[in-house]
Amino acid sequence: MKLANSSVWMRLALSFLALLAAVSAAAPQNSLTTQWPLHDDGLNEIVQWDHYSFLVNGKRIFIFAGEMHYWRIPVPDMWEDILQKIKAAGCNAFTFYGHWGYHAPNQNTVDFTNGAHDFTRLFELAHEIGLYVFVRPGPYINAEANAGGFPLWLTTGDYGSLRNNDSRYTAAWQPYASEFAKITSKYQITSGQNALAYQMENEYGQQWIGNPAKKVPNDTAIDYMELLEASARSNGINIPLTHNNPNMNSKSWSKDFSNAGGNVDVYGLDSYPACWSCNLAECTSINGPYIAFGVQEYYDHFQLVAPTQPEFMPEFQGGSYNPWGGPKGGCLENTNEDFANLYYRHNVAERVTAMSLYMLYGGTSWGWFAAPVVATSYDYSAPISESRSIGAKYYETKILALFLRVAEDLRVADRIGNSTNYTNNTAILTTELRNPDTNAGFYVTIHQNSSVDTAESFKIGVNTSMGALTIPQKVGSILLNGHQSKIIVTDFTFGARTLTYSTAEVLTYAILDGVPTLVLWLPSGESGEFHLKYGKKGSLLLCRGCSGTDFHPDSTGLLVTFTQKQGMTVMQIDDVRVIIVDRISAYKLWAPALSADPFAPVNETVLVQGPYLVRSATYQNADQIVELTGDSDNATHIEVFAAKSIETISWNGKYLTTTKTSYGSLQAQIPGPDTKTILLPSLNSWKVHDSLPERFASYNDSGPAWVDADHMSTMSPYPPATLPVLYVDEYGFHNGVHLWRGYFTGPATAVFLNVQGGTAFDWSAWLNGEFIGSFLGSSNLEAGNLTLSFSNATVKSGENVLLVIQDNSGHDETTGALNPRGIINATLLGGGKFSSWKVAGTAGGDSNPIDPMRGALAEGGLSGERLGWHLPGYDDSSWNTSLPSTGFSGAGVKFYRTVVPLSIPAGRDVSIAFVLSSPGSQKLRAQLFVNGYQYGRFNPWIGNQVEFPVPPGILDYSGENTIALAVWSQSEEGGQIGVEWKIEYVTETSYDFLFDGSYLRPSWDKRRLAYA
Repeated sequence: MKLANSSVWMRLALSFLALLAAVSAAAPQNSLTTQWPLHDDGLNEIVQWDHYSFLVNGKRIFIFAGEMHYWRIPVPDMWEDILQKIKAAGCNAFTFYGHWGYHAPNQNTVDFTNGAHDFTRLFELAHEIGLYVFVRPGPYINAEANAGGFPLWLTTGDYGSLRNNDSRYTAAWQPYASEFAKITSKYQITSGQNALAYQMENEYGQQWIGNPAKKVPNDTAIDYMELLEASARSNGINIPLTHNNPNMNSKSWSKDFSNAGGNVDVYGLDSYPACWSCNLAECTSINGPYIAFGVQEYYDHFQLVAPTQPEFMPEFQGGSYNPWGGPKGGCLENTNEDFANLYYRHNVAERVTAMSLYMLYGGTSWGWFAAPVVATSYDYSAPISESRSIGAKYYETKILALFLRVAEDLRVADRIGNSTNYTNNTAILTTELRNPDTNAGFYVTIHQNSSVDTAESFKIGVNTSMGALTIPQKVGSILLNGHQSKIIVTDFTFGARTLTYSTAEVLTYAILDGVPTLVLWLPSGESGEFHLKYGKKGSLLLCRGCSGTDFHPDSTGLLVTFTQKQGMTVMQIDDVRVIIVDRISAYKLWAPALSADPFAPVNETVLVQGPYLVRSATYQNADQIVELTGDSDNATHIEVFAAKSIETISWNGKYLTTTKTSYGSLQAQIPGPDTKTILLPSLNSWKVHDSLPERFASYNDSGPAWVDADHMSTMSPYPPATLPVLYVDEYGFHNGVHLWRGYFTGPATAVFLNVQGGTAFDWSAWLNGEFIGSFLGSSNLEAGNLTLSFSNATVKSGENVLLVIQDNSGHDETTGALNPRGIINATLLGGGKFSSWKVAGTAGGDSNPIDPMRGALAEGGLSGERLGWHLPGYDDSSWNTSLPSTGFSGAGVKFYRTVVPLSIPAGRDVSIAFVLSSPGSQKLRAQLFVNGYQYGRFNPWIGNQVEFPVPPGILDYSGENTIALAVWSQSEEGGQIGVEWKIEYVTETSYDFLFDGSYLRPSWDKRRLAYA
């Protein structure tokens, strides 16, 4: 900790005051908001914007949003749980990607009706809960999704190079884009609903050829954007069109930057300063070498590219995905609660007034939704975890979001200064933001080198309506301890009162019975100081761990000094109630709104301290009862600051024994969950069956499961080395495991195979039923070639059958979507050649989807999948009994099944995850199915993911559950897998997790029998 001596400090203080006076004199005195043009999209004036911020119905708003993906949690009954948590975190909006590939199983079908394919419930919930919506339909989304969200039938080359104005590609996306827009049009804010903006394409910075500074138009890209925009408008979209540039280099689609075609209404920027991947090497191409907690500067970029628009970040880093081979459990240490504290405040310093965190809830890449770069988990180190739990990162995000929700003057702020000259410690960088109309100030402090985590104390010079001040004036210093940032406010208005300044951060405030209750926070053990303008008299009402609290009246108001340890302090100053909490107490302080207004007006808000989660609040019985809903992870003290008329707290529908404190709050005890009655049955009764009969020469491949692989040409930009073309997408198969049967005669002694399936894929081969080898895969290799000898197999004098089974890990993103999946080269050595090939994949292929509820990406081509062994209702009575942990010998694929009941009591949120394990470093991989949904890909040879959370709705919490496991041994050693399940957490909750989700779990039907 660095402290300046008093003489040095005095010299610095004088220089601060001189600097502040100079800055104040230099600032344009007529810098009013009217200097900047007010924009709209020409179709409505409900949503407007200018240089400072968005306006909704004429009122400015700081957009603080988070991303969630409905298709990553394919249970519409669960979306409300996620959105309630987003709202409770202080957000006023959420964003979501559509997914063309999820909705379009083939060129002739667009499904917006089956189960989670119908996403209209998101819009209904947004209106009910009080969240604005930023809609991002694609057609391309990236999102670490299979082919970046493109339908996989698009990847053959038949539709051109994609993401351009090619008529073939245009005709392909129009049905999806048109219907998506039509659906959204019913839920726009212009129709009294909550959809606020509509994004065109995604991370498509292609407006210019070469250096953007030269502004040489890329006509192909411009035509493409104009086609998308025209489609959206012609199908009813009358809210602003937006875009998110992939980085600060491309400078595309802003009306302020050029008058070239394709420009959207509001420019946006992506940024992932701490790397979007746990593999930090992936981020060097754009961001430069990774520096832990190194921030990026955005202010100058926005002033250059979009000066008359708000600084809008449709995607700002909320975490990082975990790639194959990434660290077990992800990389939360890089994007933890310290990350949330520092980076999101830094955005405020950069004058950003609209941002969405990607992801706020990541979820799971179930089925074959994931691109090759990412494993099954899409936890993304997000504030809401894959298992839907919340913790320190969520709470840290909340305490800033709640402040931004009430800091109205920050919605119009000029950047006055950015230097180390504001404080007496040159290790501190300060950015001054000031409202030109009210003169309210916001000083964002951070380590000058943001990557360091030293403890630095300082005093700061600020400019207030009471003159230039050096604060704190009376006691101690301000402290930045570790990776931390603080926002120090001056002339902060709350209700009819004004904070001249505060060295403790503002958390929130509420107007109760016409008077304000202000909440401040700071880390435990730190001293704070604030000045209430025109304050007269103060008294201490509650002191939980506080010390040194003093009131110092002066000619302009009342100055208060204090040291806050863990707990809550309550004081009264005139008619103002001030609550001061430490960080841990702030984490559990909530400000639920009493209405569904996304602005969450301060006079329609209550304050609640104590629970794990507060979902909602309402007044009932002539405003005598405050009804709260939420979750508790243990028995907890609850304290509520509400209207004086409120006498009783209701928690999750039950009246609590409530007492009223001397300082006007209500107190009670809420129960924690009873976990003693929650038991998971053991998984010790399994059936097993062989799932690779295709390896035998006697296997009959004449049925509809098999397609002749006989194409002698392809539109793919990457032609194969041998013919026929053995690319799976050519034949209507796309997901997961695919099987090739090649026929030949002659004296061949070996085969050379080059197979491509994306990083972490693999393949194995059998000749006439005898195993000849495997390519085990790698987190770095997208293709694998081997020469396999036939010396350990029998080559017949007549016809021979080579089976190649490959596990595709998905299609690459961006331009890599056209990278083929299949056999690039199949050459016999020693004589002979292949006479024919057949290929099998998902039952029905893309032309005849057999499971529209789970969708086109739900399953692959193993015989067990084709025949529906993973589905509820399949009759496995003839199968043998064996445990996956007992395993089997030899190379091959075995399918295991068990049916187990669950009986989860009502009023509990019980998060359940499966845990897979294997002894040693066995050469195997496995797929976990839960009631027909693939919810885990276990690959111990390459990846580190061993836990696989499964949400309610996929699991039947009050019925039978079919658990299946496909185990693929890639060597003669065979395979053994341990399968357990565990409870991740339990809360007592208001949410009904016992909803009827049976419609999402259709049972086996006999149509499957055709695909043997």
